[in-house]
Amino acid sequence: MSRDIRISFIGDSFVQGIGDPEHRGWVGRVLQATPRNVTAFNLGIRRNSSEDVLRRCWQEVEPRTLPGADNRLVISFGSNDTIEEDGKVRIDPARCLDNLASILDESEQRAMTALVVGPPPVIDAGEGHLRRTSKLADEMAALCRQRQVPFIATTQGLASDPTWTREVMAGDGAHPGSGGYTKLTDIVLTSLWHEWIAHPGH
Repeated sequence: MSRDIRISFIGDSFVQGIGDPEHRGWVGRVLQATPRNVTAFNLGIRRNSSEDVLRRCWQEVEPRTLPGADNRLVISFGSNDTIEEDGKVRIDPARCLDNLASILDESEQRAMTALVVGPPPVIDAGEGHLRRTSKLADEMAALCRQRQVPFIATTQGLASDPTWTREVMAGDGAHPGSGGYTKLTDIVLTSLWHEWIAHPGH
């Protein structure tokens, strides 16, 4: 009998797939390339920071879990945290890391197998934003290693990808079209995704 795998994807507009004319984003494409039959929920919301995600996480995720199932959580945020507004970043990096740690710790307590996808770059936000986001992504990766949670880095790979940057600049300056989301999908699939899915959860 196959496992009942239920995955909640929670995060920001990149999780939601904003900008994709096919309305699949990277989440939909990853699921299409996943051989196992999974039940998935996209809980991405545009402009959400780590604070927003932490605030709503469990009230949205809990109703989508099932006792006895292989319940999982994919977390992706950070790009909005490092945006500058009125001369300061929206969310202090240390606070963002605390928010991620809180979600991961709660996931462990709830026996939910977690995976973190690092923050994509916001191209029109400039070099300063890219530096901040890259540094935050490195710190997220270190936090995940401490907790033995898989982390998939996306920031630098997408910042140097011509398809991603071209589509973003042809659009709203932050979100790509279908080609850019395909690039992000490829990063996720060629990193840890298939291994993570194949390994039984808690």
